[in-house]
This record gives sequence, C-alpha cells and structure tokens, in this order.
Amino acid sequence: MRHGIGYRKLNKTSEHRKALFKNMLNSLIKYEQIITTLPKAKELKPQIDKVITIGKKNDLSNKKRLFSKLQNKSSVTKVFGELSKRYSSRKGGYTRVLKAGFRSGDDAPMAVIELVDRNTEARKVDKPKKIDIKDKKKETQIEPKVASK
Repeated sequence: MRHGIGYRKLNKTSEHRKALFKNMLNSLIKYEQIITTLPKAKELKPQIDKVITIGKKNDLSNKKRLFSKLQNKSSVTKVFGELSKRYSSRKGGYTRVLKAGFRSGDDAPMAVIELVDRNTEARKVDKPKKIDIKDKKKETQIEPKVASK
C-alpha cells in the first residue's frame, strides 16, 4: 500500500531531483510557461506556489530563503518585484497544469505548466531579435578601394 508517501521520486536520486526542480523553478519564473512531463509538472506546482507566496512578503529573511532555494539573483528579483505585485490580491493557485498530449519518442504524458496571469512576452526573453536581411547586406558590403598615385 502507498500510505504516507509524500512525493514522486521520478526515478532520480535526491540530489538530481533537487537540481532538476531548482532548474525548472528558475525556468518557470523566467519564461512563465514551460513544457515538461505531467508528473514533473504536478510536483513543480506546489513548489512554485510556495516560492511566490514567500515572495509576497518582502523582507530580507525571505529574500535569503528564496535565494538559497533558487540560487539565481534574477529569479529572486523577478519574484519579489514583478510576480509579488501581480499576485498580491490572489490567495493561492498561481499556476495551472494543462495536459499536452504524449511525447512521440517514448509516449510519456506531456504537460504545460504556466503562471495564471502570465506575461506573453516573457517567452521571448532569450530569443535574439530578427535583423532585416537587406540592412545586413548593406552593412557587410565592401566598398572598392581606389588606388592613389
């Protein structure tokens, strides 16, 4: 019987699991939506909700507590700055898990985990802006040198 088993082990060691969820928390804070397997998304949901709840009370001890959990300064500043203001009137339920079919390789159930009132521009944080091809050709065009006598 499975009584009293508190979380999914995901067939990983405890250190691997900690690192996995730390990286997933940072990615979810940065992009506000990530695609992962369904069991990982279900385990991540209470963790991100606790992180945002900690961020709603802005004091030094909570900042240190979050930094020890996330170990990423930009994530901590985003939680205390942007996300705490966005969810100040909400008492909980900051994320949603949506089923997204099955992965083609191993048929694993996939899910999308996202923040509820997310910023749609956050998905494009790391993507470089497209440069117009005509402008690039003008920049790289070499002018012929005139020999002077």
